[in-house]
Amino acid sequence: MTNEMTERETEKILEVCLLAGRIMMEGGAETYRVEDTMTRIAASYGITETHSFVTPTGIIVSLKGENPTQLVRINFRTTDLEKVAHVNHISRKIAAGELSVQEAKQALVHLEKSHLLFPISYQIIAAALVSGSFLIMFKGVWTDFVPAMIAGGMGYSGLLLIQHYTQVKFFAEFFASLIIGLIALSMVVIGFGLELDKIIIGSVMPLVPGLLITNAVRDLMQGHFVSGLSKGAEALFTAFAIGAGVAVVFL
Repeated sequence: MTNEMTERETEKILEVCLLAGRIMMEGGAETYRVEDTMTRIAASYGITETHSFVTPTGIIVSLKGENPTQLVRINFRTTDLEKVAHVNHISRKIAAGELSVQEAKQALVHLEKSHLLFPISYQIIAAALVSGSFLIMFKGVWTDFVPAMIAGGMGYSGLLLIQHYTQVKFFAEFFASLIIGLIALSMVVIGFGLELDKIIIGSVMPLVPGLLITNAVRDLMQGHFVSGLSKGAEALFTAFAIGAGVAVVFL
């Protein structure tokens, strides 16, 4: 009976580790951070022998040598660093002995169901302001600030809308950059904008995969070559989709 209860507790600990790892990967965390968090959670509950293999599309975890290995699939990835921070906070409470296995699972389930992203209207406004700011940073003229804001905001709106209906990231990024290019070109033609290249460069910056590139480099530096190369390839395809959309406008 004791062995049976021990196996059940081990399975519960494994579920907590997998749930924490999945939330972090879906939120845009680095691979080594996910593995380190799962290892620390397991160690806090008395399991020191932990083996994990994390990729952008799946997590494999084995606790001790004799227990079955479990796999969880990562189907959706976005940038939600606040959820990553919350998981880190929960893992610290686990390490401090403040949460039992059941309490930790409930906290992670509640976190997974919560929606911590800013409202879409805030995201579009932020994308518009970022577009105008990047225009000035790239030595554009102040008269192009408003055109860059309009193009960046409309392009980001198109990205969210197309991605919502198609669920194809690269397809949405291509058409978002196409929208930006068309709006920027139209504004220059009617005389509302002056420097077409600066307007486009500033407007596409909210689409640039900065977090992906950073995580790819950090994973490669940590020796996670599979995750680093896959994230680098995803960032490369994203950059290609953005460039292709702008190129179609110029052609």
